Amino acid sequence: MAILQILRYPDPRLHRVARPVEKVDDEVRRLVRDMAETMYAAPGIGLAATQVDVHRRVIVIDASDTRDQLLVLVNPEIVWASDEIQECEEGCLSVPGVYETVTRAAKVRVRALDAGGRTFERAAEGMLAVCIQHELDHLEGKVFVEHLSRLKRSRIKAKMEKQFRQTA
Repeated sequence: MAILQILRYPDPRLHRVARPVEKVDDEVRRLVRDMAETMYAAPGIGLAATQVDVHRRVIVIDASDTRDQLLVLVNPEIVWASDEIQECEEGCLSVPGVYETVTRAAKVRVRALDAGGRTFERAAEGMLAVCIQHELDHLEGKVFVEHLSRLKRSRIKAKMEKQFRQTA
């Protein structure tokens, strides 16, 4: 297993749309293990393959308090979203130190493949629903700050660019 480098906003690679996984094989399972190790080490509760510069439709999530309930979503798609919305403060491993309120569906149902290549569906609400939507955005080339006003986005972009210059 390996800790992968997480791309930081505004890296243009974060805006690439991920390709579907043709087959869940050993390479995909290795990616899942590396992504999980990276997410737990960061620490975070979700990570999309796009964030580690692998443009495949793979997500790992663990929104549990105990950090032992890894959810693997390969080729995920939201098949239902509630009309009810919720506002939640979100952060992102690709935008470290930034937390902003985003409006999303309060409940979702996602269909995906697991690490064994089997199809399943999972209903989610609360933080898990937020995390699924957030990570799916990454697979579509979208970062959570794009849900914010243009002014907030430009301030965040400037802050991230300044951090990059200071650490380079």
